[in-house]
Amino acid sequence: MLYGSGDYHHLSALWLRQFTAPLVLVSFDNHPDWDVRPPTWACGGWINRALELTHVQHVAIWGCGNFECWWPHNIFANRSAQRDGRLEVHPWADDRPVKDRQRPGAILRENWHNKFERFVSNLCHANVYVTIDLDCLRADDALTNWENGRFAVADLQWALEKLRSHSQIIGGDVCGAYSEPKYARWKQQFVSNWDHPKLELPNPHESRKINLAALEGLWPALAN
Repeated sequence: MLYGSGDYHHLSALWLRQFTAPLVLVSFDNHPDWDVRPPTWACGGWINRALELTHVQHVAIWGCGNFECWWPHNIFANRSAQRDGRLEVHPWADDRPVKDRQRPGAILRENWHNKFERFVSNLCHANVYVTIDLDCLRADDALTNWENGRFAVADLQWALEKLRSHSQIIGGDVCGAYSEPKYARWKQQFVSNWDHPKLELPNPHESRKINLAALEGLWPALAN
């Protein structure tokens, strides 16, 4: 499934409802999307809707470079899912203090390949659903409505190849390409402007060109 900006990433929880067989959800995202506060159906908390599905046995989020993974911004994280082992989050920690780099799940440029290979080796050919928010990519590789992450397209191609060699990818989606915000009511615009980072608006032609190149690199690796 290919759909809109990252503002609609909560639709992935709907796509997951189409399955009944047990599966593992693997998300590549610059944001953990684990917020337990209302609204419950929103891009910032949709991972919790996925965890409510009985056939979603485990959720792994890779590539978060957003501040939400670190204290005090992670105060509204889904702690219970982390404690019972159903949710694991792997944020970038290269620019964090030593204690943060040693946090369970934290990844560095120098070790994330090894950690991802250990993760996929434990899948034991399980069913996997993959969701990719393009904001997990560097600004050179994707233009989005949110902050950019640190993956390159080649990083995700490698990761998808590893997943395919150790699991059965039974479905997936890609979202996150920049779209011009349009609002039906002023309250929506107010909340959106308050919640979104203040980014320079991209050139429409340039953003389309860059995002199409990213999609051309990722879609075959996900869909084949």
